Amino acid sequence: MSHHFPQDMPTSRSVCALDRTVSHGIPALLPRPWHLRALPFLAALFLTGCQTLGVDVYKPDVRPSDQPQTAENAANADPRSRIGANEHPRIVASYGGEYRDQRTEKLLARIIGKLTLVSENPKQAYRVTVLNSPAVNAFALPGGYVYVTRGLLALANDASEVAAVIAHEMGHVTANHGIERRQREREEALAERMAETSISGGLAAKQEIAQSKLRLAAFSRNQELEADAIGIRMLGEAGYDPYAASRFLESMEAYGRFMAVDPSSDQSLDFLSSHPNAPQRVELAKNHARSFGADGTVDRGRDFYLDGIDGLLFGDSPQEGYVRGNTFLHPKLGIRFEVPPNFRIDNKAEAVMATGPNDLAVRFDGVSESSRRSLSDYMASGWVTGLIPGSIRETRIGGFPAATARARADRWDFDVTVVKVDDRIYRFLTAAPLDSPALEPTAETLRSSFRKLTAGEAQALQPLRIRIVTAKPGDSITTLAGRMRGTDRKVELFKLLNSIGPGASVVGGNRYKIVTDQ
Repeated sequence: MSHHFPQDMPTSRSVCALDRTVSHGIPALLPRPWHLRALPFLAALFLTGCQTLGVDVYKPDVRPSDQPQTAENAANADPRSRIGANEHPRIVASYGGEYRDQRTEKLLARIIGKLTLVSENPKQAYRVTVLNSPAVNAFALPGGYVYVTRGLLALANDASEVAAVIAHEMGHVTANHGIERRQREREEALAERMAETSISGGLAAKQEIAQSKLRLAAFSRNQELEADAIGIRMLGEAGYDPYAASRFLESMEAYGRFMAVDPSSDQSLDFLSSHPNAPQRVELAKNHARSFGADGTVDRGRDFYLDGIDGLLFGDSPQEGYVRGNTFLHPKLGIRFEVPPNFRIDNKAEAVMATGPNDLAVRFDGVSESSRRSLSDYMASGWVTGLIPGSIRETRIGGFPAATARARADRWDFDVTVVKVDDRIYRFLTAAPLDSPALEPTAETLRSSFRKLTAGEAQALQPLRIRIVTAKPGDSITTLAGRMRGTDRKVELFKLLNSIGPGASVVGGNRYKIVTDQ
């Protein structure tokens, strides 16, 4: 749960929208039940890709000079930087804050320094921020604000792959794609409003709105392909492996399948996606790379990259709580609960989400509550839309005061359960299609498994990290994957993190990534 709970971050560099339970309160209202229509589909982690691709200015020992050109200095002369500066605090807060690690920062400084020298606008300053999120994502804002998540750094296998991502995002910046997209979105929104008003919502209006969305999608896809071409040219000219772009696109596609609830689903059917489909994009990236020579002729920068990410936080951070299989545990708050088998838990920015078979979904969050009102009164205070009169029942869960109720809205039934622990109320919202027999058993699993962690249990919980190991003679994919802890599908995840394709095996003496809490 990325941003509900206290996070110890330096106040001088953080915008602490992270502590939504203690300091700021969860967004004041639990999302209305109509919003939960999307919940059954939240389990799939779709790579949002870039939305048009900065870490604070690096430490003195890695700056190119005593008076570097920084994004802050450049903002005085570049009005575009004000757009990025205004949005930057919101981006950082919504992604769990900045991930601060000196080795990682030096690694990125080395990469972006080489890319800047060959960029189309060498005078453009860049602020590269590593976001403290396990999601695999990268994007840019106008004015040189570039973002990569630590989840993306964990997935990449060498410096060239990360350089490919950053070069792509620098391409968005130098091509002014963020500005262009904003303008195009305004134009298409105006066209939609005119169609709705002038044709009174008839068939012609619907057709015009659909065409407007298609135009915007095609515009976005063209921007992505243009940024690909710019980025691959920069890769080759900076001395990085130009084939890294296509390689990492394939890794991202594989990661999307790994994280999807239905790996067989064809995500390319989403014709309004802002990105070209993966096979087309990979082939175009390879074509661009061929202008720099054959594949395998350039050092990929794997060794120094692995050195830079050894110890990188993987998955959830201690401030967010941990997902271990079908259990959510929060060592700081000292609570835990389980979801039924075949459910998948996602630690989202706004709440913990869990999705299961047959369109079942769960939302869990917490809010400060110091008043002495009863939980029945709290349940009936208006934050639940569609609450069924007379359904509220007070009870005890895990030894703490609790209440349950039912709600109904649109095509969904809801079980609402609240538990009060000291001055906090924890809230479970379980959604199921109307009259589903699975609603009550799912909610009962949550209720019966909720309890406080013992001091020993909380102390024993450690975050997962990327560790770099060297394969010894006799090692195999199975033996190295067997060294991983705290993860499911170990062999599959090991192969994914190390980009090991079908039929391939580990090589003695080579270095590999594993995930462990040790």
